[in-house]
Amino acid sequence: MTAILETPARDAQAHPAPTAAGPRTFPHRWLGLVAILSATLLNLLDASIVNVAAPAIRSELGGTAATLQWLSAGYTLALAIGLLTGGRLGDMFGRKKVLMVGLVGFLAASLACGAAGTIEVLLAARVVQGVFAAVMVPQCFGLIRDMFGRDMGKAYALFGPAIGLATIAGPVVAGLLVDADLLGTGWRSIFLINLPLGAAAIALGAKILPAGAPAVKGLKLDLGGALLAAAGMCLLLVPLVEGQELGWPVWSIAMLVSSVPVLGLFAWTQARRARAGRSALVELSVFKKRSYTSGIAFVVVFFGAVTGFSLAVGLFLQLGLGFGPLQASLAMAAWAVGAFVGSGSSAALAPKLGRGILHVGLGTMAAGLVVIWFQFGADTLPGTWALSPAFAVFGIGMGMIFVPLFGIITGELEDHEVGSASGLLESFQQGASALGVAGLGTVFFAQFAIGSGAAEAMHAAQLVTGLTVLLTLVAFLVAFGLPKQAKAEH
Repeated sequence: MTAILETPARDAQAHPAPTAAGPRTFPHRWLGLVAILSATLLNLLDASIVNVAAPAIRSELGGTAATLQWLSAGYTLALAIGLLTGGRLGDMFGRKKVLMVGLVGFLAASLACGAAGTIEVLLAARVVQGVFAAVMVPQCFGLIRDMFGRDMGKAYALFGPAIGLATIAGPVVAGLLVDADLLGTGWRSIFLINLPLGAAAIALGAKILPAGAPAVKGLKLDLGGALLAAAGMCLLLVPLVEGQELGWPVWSIAMLVSSVPVLGLFAWTQARRARAGRSALVELSVFKKRSYTSGIAFVVVFFGAVTGFSLAVGLFLQLGLGFGPLQASLAMAAWAVGAFVGSGSSAALAPKLGRGILHVGLGTMAAGLVVIWFQFGADTLPGTWALSPAFAVFGIGMGMIFVPLFGIITGELEDHEVGSASGLLESFQQGASALGVAGLGTVFFAQFAIGSGAAEAMHAAQLVTGLTVLLTLVAFLVAFGLPKQAKAEH
């Protein structure tokens, strides 16, 4: 779910608006868009692809319940931290160059994941994957702006449905690949499949994408701020993943408490650098806008709920009901189809409904979740297709939110604030995903021990679903703080 919030606004401050003649400079812009979309899909798929493959990975390499959570949370945490600096690197060295470096590093990390002989090596490689994804992803939409100029709407008309489908397609693709056992690779194929897709993106991008000059001359990277942000987020998320399994030792509580002053120190240093006229990772003036602070809250609640619920469902189907990877992916396929349909429909509805499209989407999500909650509380175990109708409804609602969300959140920002605001929003999105995995994953495993029966798994899944309903309702209320219409494009 990474690229949803990465829009052309990311570069509003660094890049002047292209002229009408801009698009004609790039006659092969649609081929360039294919390269960018390939890079974006690599990140979207890998953010969620381990949810179904995790039990197979654990079966071969070992690990604990916390390990299963870290396979997902490690990637998203590294991505969340890296996004604060990834966009700056593009400003400093040029977007095409940084994108190519990110792609090469991402593919190398994918190869390391596929070849991992121990769970520790795999977890480390997943973190490296997240770091290079953070280098790669912020460049994509700036390049779209450079190639398409005023025709950006045409490019995003393709991106919206693709993002909606890819966001939840990871578990489905994982199930198909693990079950197919291509050349005996098993779960390793979910990482190795990145190699041909990424190689095609590199070859095409190197030939087609505009080189461009550094966007901001004299810009320096705030390395100290990046380290403080990384420390604060680690202090927050590590104990959430590990604490429950270890019985909440003193060190875990101490880390949670310590995260507050460390993140506060990060905010203080950013404000101090801004007052001194020095380069900062974050433009704190955006927090003076009620719409933006409401948007941050919405992103945290919405993406935390969706990502955590997705992990819990994948674990429930396999560890609780004994589904194989293919059967689990088929059970979740309706979710992906619903997200695709919802993303496509929101493009037509959002201009008419404005902020209301978020409420329609959240209401639809809640309706699907309530049905799932009752199904998890039934006396009989659900079959492969029993959950499909409710999953489809949930997916439609979720997909409706993806495409218009960023424009609505930034509706009251000034042009000079949008670049910093979007980078920070992307980072919050990924941090929320990691937090959702840690939080709802902890709730799931607090009720279900690996090896327990289906009844315990049903109870754990029902509890997580109930919490997801509550989080969806919270997001519904928070959405009232957003502007009624998306920011008009210039």
